[in-house]
Amino acid sequence: MKRYLPFAALFVGLAMDILFWKKTLGISFTIFIILCLALGFWLLHLQHIRPARNTFFLLIPILIFCALTFVRKDPLTTFLNYVLTLFSAAVLAMTFRSGNWIAYNVRNYLANFFQLIGSLFVHPKDLDPHADPQQAVENPAPNRKLFLSILRGILLALPVLFIFTLLLSSADMVFAQKLDDLFANFRMVNIGEYLFRGVYILLSAYFFAGLIRHAAVRSQQEKLIGVDKPLFSPFLGFTETSIILGSVILLFSVFVTIQFRYLFFGESNITLAGFTYSEYARRGFVELVAVAVFSLLLLQGLGAITKHETRQQKKTFSILMTGLVATVLIILVSAFQRLLLYESAYGFSELRTYAHVFMIWLGILLVAVLIFEITEHQRVFANLALVVLIGFTATLNFLNVDAFIARQNINKAIQGEDLDVAYLAMLSEDAVPVLVKTYSSTEIPSTVRDEIGAALVCHTTINETENSQTKPWQSFHLSTWRAERAVEEIKENLAEYQVQEDTWQITVISPNGMEYACQPSTLFD
Repeated sequence: MKRYLPFAALFVGLAMDILFWKKTLGISFTIFIILCLALGFWLLHLQHIRPARNTFFLLIPILIFCALTFVRKDPLTTFLNYVLTLFSAAVLAMTFRSGNWIAYNVRNYLANFFQLIGSLFVHPKDLDPHADPQQAVENPAPNRKLFLSILRGILLALPVLFIFTLLLSSADMVFAQKLDDLFANFRMVNIGEYLFRGVYILLSAYFFAGLIRHAAVRSQQEKLIGVDKPLFSPFLGFTETSIILGSVILLFSVFVTIQFRYLFFGESNITLAGFTYSEYARRGFVELVAVAVFSLLLLQGLGAITKHETRQQKKTFSILMTGLVATVLIILVSAFQRLLLYESAYGFSELRTYAHVFMIWLGILLVAVLIFEITEHQRVFANLALVVLIGFTATLNFLNVDAFIARQNINKAIQGEDLDVAYLAMLSEDAVPVLVKTYSSTEIPSTVRDEIGAALVCHTTINETENSQTKPWQSFHLSTWRAERAVEEIKENLAEYQVQEDTWQITVISPNGMEYACQPSTLFD
């Protein structure tokens, strides 16, 4: 591996430049991740370094979510796909030889992440911790010899190539013209750009080499924190803990009781209290996050610091924690119902859809934490949160958020509700195939069809600058490709719409003479 690592690292740096320089993200990210994985496993295999069995499980989220980065385009789903891919890849490097990630707690993740970052800048000196020191003495600096041989070969080849290039360019005018075009790209005005690209190619190569060295050396040396000896011994008495949990459960119970009438009797009680749907839903979601975080902190914190001197105390503590989780779950149901009321009045949006999916997975996390707290497996909290994050992201990908929003809002419009054309136009390309399919249907009212067509024209006009540019293959995105193909099928019908643009607003006039603004007048939640 010592022989091939510099060349493989340089290859990764060049690949990064080819795939990402002045190109929008698309299939390039997936190719880059797979390339790094393949080279990394190959280099470590040359050194006879085998991954632990648990390490292979990390390949599942890496490969799935890196592939989904060029399938979905709504903001949060795309962001989480990138984050989970990079996070899983980092954990793979941290635990390549040990496979200890399955027993990590929060402190393990933090400590090893900082160590991984350190390895990127200061490479571990020993590629193989079991290497024979005598062998290193007998074979000094093999990499230096190879490097010097390559350097001498390049220096000797340059004058030969120069002579033959002059002869060939004199013999053929077309060849000479191609040479002129090639060297025209290396004008002095581009020197700064080439220097910058050269620096980040070398930096990328250096960081990749550090990543491989970390996987080879430190992934076996890392130790689990807090297994042999916890960070601190339990010090809080059972009576104090019971008072804390009991008072919080009482508070949550009062809150749930007050919420009962709003949960089951809807709009009249909300407006009677002086709140709008929007205010009610927003405040409900903030309460949800605050209560959930506080409850998780209580479950984790009190479980770690409370002394259980008798079996009865342990049983009572488990009952109190169960009561706490139960009341929080009821509050989650209340918040879920509030968003349903809001959506029934104002339709679906990205934030509201994210919130609904988040509530479900947050409830799952609370129940899981409770179960493992009762069974005294507190170390698994970090991985439980990771599993929930993976489940949340996978659900968003499977749901196809923007397509779901378009479908739901159009169904409400068919039933007589207003359709927000400007919001539909703001959705990503994920929604376009649904819009085109519905627009082509003969079973929807003509008014709704008119509005969907306006939304498609608005979407096309807003993204016209980006769509008109010829994109390199590295920027290929499945969602964009599907959207462009779908719009092409109804291009002649959309040509009947007129577009009026001014400094502040884009307006679309339908064939029926209706005007639709392409930008929303208010901020959506």
